[in-house]
Amino acid sequence: MASFDEIIKLLKEPPSIKDLALISKAYKFAEEAHKDQKRFSGEPYFLHLTETAKILAEIGKGPITISAGLLHDSIEDANVLPETIKKEFGEEILFLVEGVTKLGKLRYRGVERYVESLRKLFVAMSQDLRVLIIKLSDRLHNMRTLQYVRKEKQKRIAQETLEIYAPLAYRLGIRKLNRELEDLAFPYVYPEEYEKVKELLKKKHRETIGHLEKLRKSIIKGLTKAGIRDIRTDYRVKGLYSLYQKLLRKNWDIDSVYDLLAVRVIVPTMEDCYRVLGTIHSIWRPLPGRIKDYIAFPKPNGYRSIHTTIFTGDGSIMEIQIRSEEMHKEAEYGVVSHFGYKEKLDLKKITNDSMSWIKQFLPLLSFGERLNKENSTIVSGDVPSWLRELAKIESGKSQHEEFIKEIKADFFKTRIFIFTPKGDVVDLPSDSSPIDFAYAIHSDIGNHLSGAKVNSKLVSLDTKLKNGDIVEIVTKDSAKPTAKWLDLAKTTMAKKHIKTALGDKIKN
Repeated sequence: MASFDEIIKLLKEPPSIKDLALISKAYKFAEEAHKDQKRFSGEPYFLHLTETAKILAEIGKGPITISAGLLHDSIEDANVLPETIKKEFGEEILFLVEGVTKLGKLRYRGVERYVESLRKLFVAMSQDLRVLIIKLSDRLHNMRTLQYVRKEKQKRIAQETLEIYAPLAYRLGIRKLNRELEDLAFPYVYPEEYEKVKELLKKKHRETIGHLEKLRKSIIKGLTKAGIRDIRTDYRVKGLYSLYQKLLRKNWDIDSVYDLLAVRVIVPTMEDCYRVLGTIHSIWRPLPGRIKDYIAFPKPNGYRSIHTTIFTGDGSIMEIQIRSEEMHKEAEYGVVSHFGYKEKLDLKKITNDSMSWIKQFLPLLSFGERLNKENSTIVSGDVPSWLRELAKIESGKSQHEEFIKEIKADFFKTRIFIFTPKGDVVDLPSDSSPIDFAYAIHSDIGNHLSGAKVNSKLVSLDTKLKNGDIVEIVTKDSAKPTAKWLDLAKTTMAKKHIKTALGDKIKN
């Protein structure tokens, strides 16, 4: 069981006496509240709370969130009154604990209950991201101990982890959580595929690890010779589930997966990243079409780095990832890295267009103001339209099932970023069409869409857009949506606008 000292040692900044007192009080309170409870493993329930707190500390959270993590099950599982939490720890910690408590457990027990659970998740996420981060940490420890859960429950828990929690961690850019959630769930959901991927990786790993170490030493030597000395390097092994997804696209040909193992080069500044890239390319020949500048064009979740794949000269091909220290921190911790130790989010630091979606989820009111307005759970202008639709969803099994299908396609699917001719970024699900892009810009543009250019070339409206495409929409006043567009559109928003424009011409 994680001790109090172990949690404190993981804090990213030295704690004040006040911080230590708060975490210590929460630690002792939770230990007493759960003293007679056991987990499926037979271990004390308090173990789960301390491990959740450790995860929160590891990803850079401060004393308030860590304390809320220690207390997150006290109301639901230990029958502690909310008034007691408020009296002992204050309104902010009560807000976080109640936020996690209200989420309950996502369960596949009837479509209506599942939709209601999703609604709670998104509402909580829109009010305070820390609620979601505590929930993700809670889920990660539950996945680490999934072997102790009854067999009939294991696959359900793992499947909702793959479908809901891991994608949420990815969209927040918290790869540290995303990778582990995926890899822990993988063997329970796809056991045969898991064994196949593990065996393929084992063979390939033996072949390439020697090349990797040799390349790493050569990179350090080459960069030092070029006068670039303030660097550090490490390895990155591709996660099993991520590898599985890539192998599906590559017809299970592992030799065509060039980023199976990668060397990371981490330097102080962005300028250094480009100096390193130039030096590496002056020593090794890059593989054509495999240079990806995610610094100039970040991924939709804010990920920044330069990836280049090179011929090493000894018959192997390797990927090299180049990033600054700040970029490395963001790559591991995502939006969490923008929270200061004192738990305030600096909006000025979130400047990338690709991270603009996250601003939609951040509370625009201060904490005190939000508490004073607790009767109005969502302010419509503060959250995206699809999230507001959750509160409006009508009863009816078919509608609920369609909603689940749409939300998974729109939010949890792999995202791509598409550029307007002026360089603005539009974040869409993969395989979106120009129709989706047009409606993402504005409903009037979508309703009068007559054609589209992708990378300056006229394309059909059923074209699947790719990451980094520049799309120009051609409109005409006389142009109108057709029923065929419903088959071409991928996003819920586009389909709803098309149905509204068609009116009585289609059956809902």
